[in-house]
Amino acid sequence: MPIVIAHRGASFALPEHSRQAYEQALLDGADGLECDVRLSRDGHLVLLHDRLLDRTSAGRGPASKRTLSELRELDLLTLDELIEMARGAGRPIQLMIETKHPNRYGQAVEYRLTALLRRHGLTRPDPDDQVRVTVMSFSPLAVRRMRQLAPALPRVQLMELIPPGLKPSRLPFGARIAGPGLSLVRRRPELIRRLKACGHQVYVWTVNDLADVDLVMSLGVDGIITDRPGAVREHLLSR
Repeated sequence: MPIVIAHRGASFALPEHSRQAYEQALLDGADGLECDVRLSRDGHLVLLHDRLLDRTSAGRGPASKRTLSELRELDLLTLDELIEMARGAGRPIQLMIETKHPNRYGQAVEYRLTALLRRHGLTRPDPDDQVRVTVMSFSPLAVRRMRQLAPALPRVQLMELIPPGLKPSRLPFGARIAGPGLSLVRRRPELIRRLKACGHQVYVWTVNDLADVDLVMSLGVDGIITDRPGAVREHLLSR
């Protein structure tokens, strides 16, 4: 059975990237937690998908122009806090961290991420630590950078379209996990079979409809990234 990853927490019913959404995802039995990270003006990693604060908070403008203390007033979680939540789950948790590009600080986000993970002892698998980290990006250069900075970490190459010249036998820059969007999977289901035949793992995002869960299951995916971890997990267990 594929692992179930809570996309920005249990974000179908609760505000994305919020403490409540991640707490609910853990209660729902999610195997993993997905998050997007951006840098604050003073160099802290906060959980936020958009460049701007407008859609998901009472703030306005770019998060990159705010300090951590200013962002805390808007109830933004930090990656440090999410790691502590995952460690408090009392069971194995896969933490999937996406670095967002383009951004104001460029490659600094990967350097800061590596430093933070090193401080938590998470840059290489540890059998005594129940938290396992996987890093992801749509940017092949970011994926390459993480291979250089933390080569022991699994890396996912996210994709909305098939990159020009992509050969399923070799994802860009040594990534071993493909992360296609659901719309791409619907259009090109044979891509999943080819990636799997070449020995790659495949995590599909964002799968919320149960008919789509059945589709990706039939293709043999390894991970389902969803806003509805409880419903998806229940559906998988009922099959």
